[in-house]
Amino acid sequence: MFFVAMYLAPLGFAIYRSLFVLKRDGLGLSAPTMVFDPFTNYLKAFSDPVFIESLGRVLLFGVVQVPVMLGLATALALLIDSRSARAKGFFRLTSFLPYAVPGVIAALMWSFLYSGSSSPINALLEPLGVVIPFLSEDMVLWSVANIVTWGWTGYNMIIIYSALQSIPGEILEAAKIDGASAWKIAWNIKIPMVRPALILTTVFSIIGTAQLYNEPKVLQSVSGGSIDSAFTPIMAAQAATAAQNYPYAAATSVILAVLVGILSITFFKITNRGSDS
Repeated sequence: MFFVAMYLAPLGFAIYRSLFVLKRDGLGLSAPTMVFDPFTNYLKAFSDPVFIESLGRVLLFGVVQVPVMLGLATALALLIDSRSARAKGFFRLTSFLPYAVPGVIAALMWSFLYSGSSSPINALLEPLGVVIPFLSEDMVLWSVANIVTWGWTGYNMIIIYSALQSIPGEILEAAKIDGASAWKIAWNIKIPMVRPALILTTVFSIIGTAQLYNEPKVLQSVSGGSIDSAFTPIMAAQAATAAQNYPYAAATSVILAVLVGILSITFFKITNRGSDS
């Protein structure tokens, strides 16, 4: 019942609203009316260059940021899990701490670090004649990716590290007796055995990429126009909502949800095919 109320009902209502079109009279003197037209909003979305660009931007973001983040998370988990590691509890805590910072607060903090007038990073690099335009049109997407990577690497590391703890010690000891190096044990034993955790974190990251909103929204005010109101699909849907075009906002949300579902299912099928072979 909770699942129906919290997940299926809102999705069903969004699909329902997306099937209507908001009609206004030419003079705008009367209240707009809702007219049933099941295809118009979807055709408009797929022909809207701003919305398509936001989808492509988020796709590029995910293709680059997700592998980098999960690669860092896996490397951290393997380092902390290694027998020679010291102060494991300290490094687990410090790696996880950025996740404990709310996304909006983290984005505000990084906006200060990115700002052209107050960036301490550029202040340190200025004597070298180097200035990094963090919020330029060419770099702002990767500045956002840096914030997301900083905030979520530790969360994914904890999931992968927990999976590493479940590997039977006998397997690792047998590999060491056979003369396997630490690198070979990590690559040939540990990483394959935490495959379910890697798949889980990848799917979570795909979904999180589609929901990208807090970081670009906070940076928008200091971006100098590099981040517009339709920078991501969620921001585009909010912009349509602010314009009181709820059916179109619902249609873009449904499109995004379907695309995320397709990507997640495709990823599952690809990874399952690899394990079956």
